[in-house]
Amino acid sequence: MRTIEYWDLERRRYPAYEHIAVIIAEDITTRFLNVLALMSGSIPMIAIQLDALKVENHVLLNFVQVLDLTDLRSDDTVEADSGGGDVDRSFWDNRAGFLLPICDSVLQMVNAHASGTHEFNYLRNYIGLRSNGVVKNILYLSPRPTKNFVNVSFRVEDAPGWKDRFEERGVPVQNKRRNRLGLKVSLEDLERNRDLIDEAIGAAVQEAGF
Repeated sequence: MRTIEYWDLERRRYPAYEHIAVIIAEDITTRFLNVLALMSGSIPMIAIQLDALKVENHVLLNFVQVLDLTDLRSDDTVEADSGGGDVDRSFWDNRAGFLLPICDSVLQMVNAHASGTHEFNYLRNYIGLRSNGVVKNILYLSPRPTKNFVNVSFRVEDAPGWKDRFEERGVPVQNKRRNRLGLKVSLEDLERNRDLIDEAIGAAVQEAGF
């Protein structure tokens, strides 16, 4: 409980940064892990078990990570009703300005494949899309300045197949749902894999009928 309280305090004090609750204990039981898993949708958390090992006349500390819920955060696969309120580009410039070129490139890819012109819909928790004033979230963009990448989440058929293709290229990707793909795109990934990213976004736009 103290760890969660400290995590909540720090994220309120420094909202521009990403915060992860880290628990270190000598004995982390299955019951304890089940309780942590219940909170995984809202609290990013890592649990580490610490063991003291005696080797001859020395004592060694062995740290083993037994739980990592940082990739299960709800804001990593955002939904349309979790935007957190309207903001403008300056909000994201201040928060993750060096990552916005990735977002701009993705928007160019969307418009290259879509029949209409889309623009950014800036929200506090992510960047969505709109066209002619109407929200059309073909995809969501969530810049992660502390990790130097942008989460690019979109729906596409055969998401597992796309996942395999991106992993072959070395691009981190999540596929928690059958038809949703979540790319973790860095500036380097964008330059090396622009063709594959463009192909996947084109497929998502075509399947969405935009």
